[in-house]
Amino acid sequence: MRTQTFALKKILPIVPSYLFVGIAYGILMSEAGFSPLWTLLSSVIVYAGSLQIIMVTLLTSGAPLYLVAVTSFFVNARHIFYGLGMIERFRGQKLRFPYMALTVTDETYSVLCSMGPCPEGVSPKDADFYVLLFSQLTWIAASVAGALLAGSLPVDLTGIDFSATAFFVTVCVDQWRKSSSHLPAIAGAVSAVAFYFLLGPEDFLLPALSASLIVLLLLKDRALLQKRRDRA
Repeated sequence: MRTQTFALKKILPIVPSYLFVGIAYGILMSEAGFSPLWTLLSSVIVYAGSLQIIMVTLLTSGAPLYLVAVTSFFVNARHIFYGLGMIERFRGQKLRFPYMALTVTDETYSVLCSMGPCPEGVSPKDADFYVLLFSQLTWIAASVAGALLAGSLPVDLTGIDFSATAFFVTVCVDQWRKSSSHLPAIAGAVSAVAFYFLLGPEDFLLPALSASLIVLLLLKDRALLQKRRDRA
């Protein structure tokens, strides 16, 4: 029980983002003519917030399957890097490994990276699993609630998806302040700005992530050396 409580506390910062964006997604699905069952299935099987929102437009416009597949790959290609970055951490999870590798999202990746050491009596492996599980359950509950309550909410939800952006800005600032090496943040920022102007807002994300990964691999020894110096 202590492990579950610990995991719940760790995901509290991302709960508002999951709730607001999930509800907005459920409302979009309902307005597009899909039943709450389809909202539930997509949140269980697809579970990719930004892609799910884009899928509403693709499905209602009658887009061909190949276009849906290509769009899905490019929108969520960054999740490949999340999974690769967690291979060593998830080693030993046995049957839970496939689920955990496939459910690391933008938000949960940030939570896992900033978790730190677990207190006494809390299993780190179990804590990782419950962070991912409780996060997906929150997203499922929010999206289904949005689908069921669509049309009856007395508030204007325009711009509600910006809560995810606000969350990442907060996480970035927090990790900048706590981290001994700022190389990852600088590499990511420089790559993002450079490719944004080179390729435009629609195509910059995957090249920027790839460039950041290459830079970090080349400079990993320097970053590790800086970390050892700070500990000494």
